[in-house]
Amino acid sequence: MSWAELRRSIPNALTIARFAAIPVFVWLYLEAGDGAAWGAGLFFAAAALTDQLDGYLARRWHVESAFGKVADPLADRLMIGTAAVLMLATGRIPVLAGLVILGRDVLLVLGYRILSPGGYELEVTFLGKLATWVLYASLGLVLVTPEGTGWPVVLLWVGVALSLGAGAQYALRAWRHTHGGRDSRLEHEPSED
Repeated sequence: MSWAELRRSIPNALTIARFAAIPVFVWLYLEAGDGAAWGAGLFFAAAALTDQLDGYLARRWHVESAFGKVADPLADRLMIGTAAVLMLATGRIPVLAGLVILGRDVLLVLGYRILSPGGYELEVTFLGKLATWVLYASLGLVLVTPEGTGWPVVLLWVGVALSLGAGAQYALRAWRHTHGGRDSRLEHEPSED
């Protein structure tokens, strides 16, 4: 395999590894019991790092792919959603925070499935990426701190607020796409403030 072929494969391989990591994360979390889940937390942090690395390498090497544009955010949604479900089930995060995370992700995935046959392309926004980083960080910190520690939950609420903002941004783009409106790239539009 040539270096060019290898470079094309590495970012997608990292994304696929994140999908494969989900059952291992579940096992590590369940094995930890009621205490701080350091194994699961470190594994979760590694998944977050691969999220940064695969996108960086794809852009740096100019090997972005249609698969990566869909699979990368989906892998994040599944990893974060799995963590939210586990922590909801064991009482480590507030019910409302967990339900907002899961509800927004379900709506995003369903919306994309409905709109993609019509030519809609999912482009992750900076706000969406920031929300993902904060959610990864806050859920990871909840994992490795004693149950009931407050400050990681405060950070989680910041991530939830950011994810709601990003969800609204994606909904606006989808609405513009379906109604034949202006170009949906919000970052190129002047502020309305």
